[in-house]
Amino acid sequence: MNISVTQLYALLSEKLDKDVAENLTSYIESKVDKTVVDKTAHLASKEDLANTKTDMIKWFVGLFIALALMIIGLYFK
Repeated sequence: MNISVTQLYALLSEKLDKDVAENLTSYIESKVDKTVVDKTAHLASKEDLANTKTDMIKWFVGLFIALALMIIGLYFK
């Protein structure tokens, strides 16, 4: 169930005083905004993903070369 701040204010103002309803909705809105900001701070950007891709390619090439040298070394043993 999704409810907007305006709908919440309308529901609370029916049951409570308008000032109390406004204070409650502003408090809830600030908490939700803080939660959204906290969760979006952990998201990766396109630049982060591009850097990760480059690093992974470097590691794969390095490991491939090391594995190839080990296999070649087994033949000359």
